[in-house]
Amino acid sequence: MYQDTQHGKWTVSSSEDDDEAIPLSGTTTSGPPRPAASGHSSPPSPKLEPVAATVEVKPEPADPPTVSSLAVGSEARQSPLTNQLSPVKFETSPSLAGKRKKEPSDGSGWALSDSDDDDDGDVKRKSLGKKAPPSPKKKKQKGETERSPSPYGRVYVDEPEDFFESSVPCLDDTYRFYLTKVTGLDRKYNSGALHIRDILSPLFGTLKESVQFNYCFDIAWMVKQYPSEFRDRPVLIVHGDKREAKARLLQQATSYPHVRFCQAKLDIAFGTHHTKMMLLWYEEGFRVIIMTSNLIRADWYQKTQGMWMSPVFPRLPEGSGESAGESPTYFKRDLLEYLASYRAPELEEWILRIKEHDLSEARVYLVGSTPGRYVGSDMERWGHLRLRKLLAAHTDPVPGEERWPVVGQFSSIGSMGPDKTKWLTGEFQRTMTTLGNSSLRSDPPLHLVYPAVEDVRTSLEGYPAGGSLPYSVQTAQKQLWLHAFFHRWKATATGRSHAMPHIKTYMRASPDFTQLAWFLVTSANLSKAAWGALEKKNTQVMVRSYELGVLYVPSAFNMKTFPVQRNPFPVSSSSSGFPVPFDLPPACYSPEDQPWIWNIPYSQAPDTNGNIWIPS
Repeated sequence: MYQDTQHGKWTVSSSEDDDEAIPLSGTTTSGPPRPAASGHSSPPSPKLEPVAATVEVKPEPADPPTVSSLAVGSEARQSPLTNQLSPVKFETSPSLAGKRKKEPSDGSGWALSDSDDDDDGDVKRKSLGKKAPPSPKKKKQKGETERSPSPYGRVYVDEPEDFFESSVPCLDDTYRFYLTKVTGLDRKYNSGALHIRDILSPLFGTLKESVQFNYCFDIAWMVKQYPSEFRDRPVLIVHGDKREAKARLLQQATSYPHVRFCQAKLDIAFGTHHTKMMLLWYEEGFRVIIMTSNLIRADWYQKTQGMWMSPVFPRLPEGSGESAGESPTYFKRDLLEYLASYRAPELEEWILRIKEHDLSEARVYLVGSTPGRYVGSDMERWGHLRLRKLLAAHTDPVPGEERWPVVGQFSSIGSMGPDKTKWLTGEFQRTMTTLGNSSLRSDPPLHLVYPAVEDVRTSLEGYPAGGSLPYSVQTAQKQLWLHAFFHRWKATATGRSHAMPHIKTYMRASPDFTQLAWFLVTSANLSKAAWGALEKKNTQVMVRSYELGVLYVPSAFNMKTFPVQRNPFPVSSSSSGFPVPFDLPPACYSPEDQPWIWNIPYSQAPDTNGNIWIPS
């Protein structure tokens, strides 16, 4: 059947998911649930096909295809990879007619598969026991040069050497919030931004050891980002992969004996290790970087990403007490508590190492999520209730706060229930609207920034950018009410309107969008899995995943509010304005706009590379 909405007509399947089928606390799971034995197929694999209307496609050998090191993470990231060698150029040839059979007759481009959904589209993994379908080969075009393949059917353009820093760059030392560099932008918009090669370079410290917490890894690529003089220094990888995925990850490191692994415990269904953090131990001290990028090239290429990078924390004098080196924001205590939550022997030496350093210069609050069910005072340790506690304690009410909108910006969306009150405008909005200990429960505007189809189509990467925006149609069809909150991605001030966001940010803005009451950069998308959900008449909170972010509050910077920096580039080393990564106020979706859905076709118009997006 069809469902009409303000943002398009969808063909609705009869498939269902069960968001509430969650094991009790302490029940272990051996990995993502496998599909039930039914006639449902797995979600379609978006692919890009060759230039000509009639294409010569050579079949793969009968042997199973080799699994790329990038075949990890969400299904939206995996599916384009399995078809990366066959892009489809925009055309009106009848040869595409068969491929469009799943589209609704009105040509709106919205359609549903017959596959089941999961709890959170950002983190669903493909059933690991299945073999990936063979990847059709693309007929090489005349004059085509050899370049590194991307996971989304593109080739990477190598950055010029002056893209990377050769001397200590001018950085905003006030907030220590930085965007990543974007290949293809005007140099102005990369001045004061950072690439992973910059972060790991000797310019920032003489590296001895490091830890990389993340969700997706390409080990070979990651190792190459370390400068040659540090490339054999010990690296610990903290990940959440299990079984076949874990075996593939470990296989990547067989040529790198200095790389070791620590598996995060994931005892609740659909939970993932989504935290993205670096711990860097230098001869000069210790540094923490909390970021939004996976450790794969695509995430450091043409996407909008962000990070908080600490200063170098010096070593404490011998004999310093237990409480030495603490910051006014209790960053040291909270970081140690977060690391302890892993219950991992591999992290013990890092916990001891951090205790030996002076973290007093940290001016941000840590907001983490760790899997579990929490009651009593433990409910406020993690997730959105942790954020609520911090906002109550460290922000102040403002006059007319009911007119101060909440802005949330993210790259994936989970299942939130049949209406907005079930979670979004209930417990989650109560957290986001907390300012001090005021008993006022205001109901301000809620602006959710998520790319529309047109944003993706016209992006630097084109439709393949949507592989990192895994909002599934199965989830979307059950929460059509959500799309009334959506606003377009636009980032003219930072030069990143066409660099699709993988960054996640949340903030409270003044009615004229010139001031911020607080700002959060985090790995957490808009989902209950990431932020937690109340249970048992609000006496318990359940969190599925590991997440990590940092909260900026004006009081930690001796301010009443943060002024918004209208022109963040070129960067100033001492700006008082906060560099919000996208334009404020955000622009509402028009009636013609549709949120990007990764697993339906887009064949009505070509992207910036002349391709269309066809699930198969």
